[in-house]
Amino acid sequence: MIFDIREITTRKELRRFCRFPLRLYKNCPQYVPTLVFDEVNSIFDSPCMSYCKRKILIACDQKGQIAGRIVGIINPRANQLYNYKRVRFGWFDVIEDFEVARALIDAIAAWGRSQGMDQIHGPLGYNTWYKQGMLVEGFENIPQFNCIYNYAYYPGFLEKLGFIKEVDWLQYIMPAKQPIPDKVERLNDVILKRYNLHLLKWKSPKDFQPYLDDFFKMYNRSFMAVYNFIPLTPEEIKANAGFYMKLITPSLSSFVMNENNQVVAFSICFPSLSKALQKARGYLFPFGWFHLLKAFLFYKDIDLMLNGAHPEWKGRGLSSIYHYKTNHTAIKRNLRWAVTNPQIESNHAIDVWKEYDTRLYMRRRCYIKNIDTKK
Repeated sequence: MIFDIREITTRKELRRFCRFPLRLYKNCPQYVPTLVFDEVNSIFDSPCMSYCKRKILIACDQKGQIAGRIVGIINPRANQLYNYKRVRFGWFDVIEDFEVARALIDAIAAWGRSQGMDQIHGPLGYNTWYKQGMLVEGFENIPQFNCIYNYAYYPGFLEKLGFIKEVDWLQYIMPAKQPIPDKVERLNDVILKRYNLHLLKWKSPKDFQPYLDDFFKMYNRSFMAVYNFIPLTPEEIKANAGFYMKLITPSLSSFVMNENNQVVAFSICFPSLSKALQKARGYLFPFGWFHLLKAFLFYKDIDLMLNGAHPEWKGRGLSSIYHYKTNHTAIKRNLRWAVTNPQIESNHAIDVWKEYDTRLYMRRRCYIKNIDTKK
């Protein structure tokens, strides 16, 4: 195939970049499209660009049709925090043509080399809040709306290019309304009393507003032990809070408070929006908004998105509190399935799922390889 690599520099060109997967995965029943306007904004207007560098590329055939896309990212905060020199790649999609994949990856590696980088890894976004991890197992399943889906030939292309595994993330699926495990129920009562803890009572995201700063400070501290985690800046916190707090459902999300009414642990779950986004086909209008609203109000499946505890409270079993509450809600609402967020395979926090009837749903991988700095 004859093609050329072009750089994207304008919002108009970026919209075309973001529409490419809609054509690539048109006949794939598992693919969950991102809303085009949302993806344009997340790439072009990210608050991470106050310190990151990026390069947006597409591969075009002789007719001008896109055959592949990629974004290269250099995050100096990550490089400094972990003492490495890496360029990231994300938003990687390509037709089943190895040469197109090679050209895109090589172009980002060359750009990284020109910026003094000596390794390339991904798929990753600007920071931990973006989609990350190439799907390597579970291609038959529908992903969460905030997770990558890719064809099964993608991992083979990267491995042929010399990439190796850097780290894997695991996701599990479980019947949502299964009985609450005895151990979880017992620990819930004991820990609440022992440490004088309570669950925040709230009815809308507005009620949680006074605790937002406290929550994100704790979030940054609690995830510092997670591989490749990058603490959010104030600008990033503001952007993420504005988007995600609108999706939080009080009945599905828990905030564990200490006697001083400070957040010490949390669990955030969303109604599953994946099938609604499939029906929306990348656009809010004319009917995408209707499918999303319906899925948000009348849901049967949930995504276990995010949970954690303040470092000073880790190891004390606080997870039993929010697991108990989520499990109880699932039984009460007669929910069907719950899918966990991607959790790094070395994270011992995933051991809590041993108390439940679960099975592996998806495995995601971050790949890495050295850049030949002598070229």
